[in-house]
Amino acid sequence: MQVDFAVELGADDPVLEVPWTAPADQAGVLRYVDLKRHREQLSQIAEAQRWPELGEFLQAINAPAGPFETAKCDVWPANDLTVEDEIFAAASKFGGYIDVLFSDLSIRASFPEHEQWARRSVELLRRVPEIPASAEWLVRRSYSHAGGQTHPGYYFTLYLFGFGENETQARQQWAIALKLAANAMRQKQA
Repeated sequence: MQVDFAVELGADDPVLEVPWTAPADQAGVLRYVDLKRHREQLSQIAEAQRWPELGEFLQAINAPAGPFETAKCDVWPANDLTVEDEIFAAASKFGGYIDVLFSDLSIRASFPEHEQWARRSVELLRRVPEIPASAEWLVRRSYSHAGGQTHPGYYFTLYLFGFGENETQARQQWAIALKLAANAMRQKQA
């Protein structure tokens, strides 16, 4: 598995506002769902319904006693591989991203904690057996709105992809990578 992390804190880099809403699409209004405190709302995440392996990941990461919660996600198949994907010698890729926050606002405000955790996760995932998959943690800026206040901080975007000769194989590798990433994140909980 190819694993890395980067920091994106530039003026033009993505910023996450929590809670968030987005313009409506054909399925309706896209909005933040607090799975940490309302696990029963997993059924409102269309991607988790379509791809059950993502639903399992979201349940694991949003565990009530765990340190993390998720804010957004998306999944897609792709046949237009990038130059970086050529090392997998695959025809197809499948995956997407998940935005992850520390639940504790004081930890969420700590850049050193985010950087240390990202380095540790990369180290753990580099130890797993080689599979045709990639994972990249990006540390980005966030703003959490709670109790009438805005709390600046950071979050992770985890990009996770599986590769294969076809979409089915790529999805299988993505599912394995999701389990491996969830296990690495649980190491933080231990």
